[in-house]
Amino acid sequence: MDFNYQDERFADLQLLRYRLNGFDELSLRQKTLVYYLSKATIFGRDITFDQYGKYNLRIRKMLEVVYCEPSIAHDTADFRAVETYLKRIWFSNGIYHHYGCEKFRPDFSVGYLRDVLQKVDASKLPLKEGESVEAMCKELFPVIFDKEVLPKRVNKADGEDLVRTSACHFYENVSQQEAEAFYTRMKQEDPDKETPVSYGLNTTLVKEKGEIKELVWKADGRYGDAIGQIVYWLRKALEVAENEVQKSYISLLINYYESGDLNVFNQYCIEWVGEHDAQIDFINGFIEVYGDPLGLKGSWEGLVEYIDKEATHRTQLISSNAQWFEDHSPVDSRFKKAVVQGVSANVICAAMLGGEEYPSTAIGINLPNADWIRARYGSKSITISNITDAYNKAAKGSGFKEEFVEDADTLRLIELYGDVCDNLHTDLHECLGHGSGQLLPGVDPDSLKAYGNTIEEARADLFGLYYIADDKLVELGLVPDQEAYKSQYYTYMMNGLMTQLIRIQPGHQIEEAHMRNRALIAHWCYENGDAIKLVKRGSKTYVRITDYVQLRALIARLLAEVQRIKSEGDYEAARKLVETYAVKVDESLHQEVLKRYQKLNLAPYKGFINPMMKPVYDDQGNICDIQLDYSESYAHQMLRYSNEYGTLV
Repeated sequence: MDFNYQDERFADLQLLRYRLNGFDELSLRQKTLVYYLSKATIFGRDITFDQYGKYNLRIRKMLEVVYCEPSIAHDTADFRAVETYLKRIWFSNGIYHHYGCEKFRPDFSVGYLRDVLQKVDASKLPLKEGESVEAMCKELFPVIFDKEVLPKRVNKADGEDLVRTSACHFYENVSQQEAEAFYTRMKQEDPDKETPVSYGLNTTLVKEKGEIKELVWKADGRYGDAIGQIVYWLRKALEVAENEVQKSYISLLINYYESGDLNVFNQYCIEWVGEHDAQIDFINGFIEVYGDPLGLKGSWEGLVEYIDKEATHRTQLISSNAQWFEDHSPVDSRFKKAVVQGVSANVICAAMLGGEEYPSTAIGINLPNADWIRARYGSKSITISNITDAYNKAAKGSGFKEEFVEDADTLRLIELYGDVCDNLHTDLHECLGHGSGQLLPGVDPDSLKAYGNTIEEARADLFGLYYIADDKLVELGLVPDQEAYKSQYYTYMMNGLMTQLIRIQPGHQIEEAHMRNRALIAHWCYENGDAIKLVKRGSKTYVRITDYVQLRALIARLLAEVQRIKSEGDYEAARKLVETYAVKVDESLHQEVLKRYQKLNLAPYKGFINPMMKPVYDDQGNICDIQLDYSESYAHQMLRYSNEYGTLV
């Protein structure tokens, strides 16, 4: 029977399933390792909810009680609105859109929610000690219903206090100026400038009685109950680790979770990036900083993976030529690495998604983030084949390309080369783009502040775009001919100039770092040359690329400038570039794109339901197999996770 990739749809979201291809070919030891690591992955869920907003956990738990209450009529418009709102909360790890960061607007009334809360067993509600249901409503209802209260999870609007105007729960009672001054002082006082820690990565910064201090996320500190469970399952994973190096870095990760010591985290990153023999690998911890307006705090995320051996040939071929790509990059020689070290890349199958990677996940990841570790020890890159495969199968026959691609010849080009070039651009972005270039001596890695994430993503994308058109890729057999790259250039520019606008609400600007990156590249190339045109056919606007050779030259120019900004820590140039090209939305074009997209009846965002992993035990109580079950519904999985893996109050 064919595997059913597509599942439930609601609001602007569609749930998909991903298949664990090749899982049955793993040994029992490897399957057991995947299972233990998967448990450690799901136990971080509540941390992500809390990081994304102070009230997220209480609101989720309150609405789950309502959703499961049998005495409440389920066949009313109000209940269905509560159901949709709760499903969006599950998807976004809180009350803010997972991509746009704006607060959801409920389609049920204050009165309805107040009434149904009176019907449930109060002992099941997330009440504080001595708190009444009415007091809970008084605290939570403004957060849910008042559009002026905590309206955005991450605010990046130029000129505003980004900390005070962001609802993410990384700071309490401090301003942007106070937070920046606190971490600047820490960096200045640190005698070790060559191997610095990632200041603030695993803490909440608070001001209590006039004193600013950090609350560390560790086993006996903040988030301790969740971290304790993660550590328990990491210890189980130690028992079945594939080799001694893997055992060592799992032990270091446990040490880091127990101590909160960022120097230990650096040691963990160094050992993790140096291990290349195991077939099973994972990400678990406070990693990406996109959820913090200042780009310092790591959102919790988890991913368990195993190597897709056949597809990995592609990424290993790229990484084995890393020095050639670095040497031939169109950037100033001062910003190039003389020796590229430790670059490794695999195509992997995701086995379990967690935290920031669940239900919506990246299709490629490059770690660690610390620039000095990359320079000395290298980086690991992954492209997630089974996630990409699920996306591609769900997109077939949607009519999207037919609606927005200008002509039949370009459409045939995309149909012929699109999937190959999409995967290849992701590989180049993750394998080499993020790992390319170097900071000049003395440049603070955080000097670009709120613009750093956008500049870094633009740098990696530009690297991939520049090289996907290079004859070297034909020589390596990574693309079939010298025409293939044009499919990527067209779809990238169409996305950056037009079609990604389907993810923006009317009247809003672009704020998410990856969207800003794509808009920056496309609009800069459009406005600084003649290679791209926007043409009208009747009432519809289309992208037309008139000169692909010139477009590559423009990409080279922009890559050189973006690398200079990164290497020199030029904050003002970063600010000017992003604010000029990456933020503003043409309202007329936006309305047109939304109208055309609406007719296709598609969901602009997609996420995934995890497979269930069920251990099978022998007569002695030992695991003898891990079985996969793909049948769990979205609501059942979310409620099960809240029940089985809920650790924080």
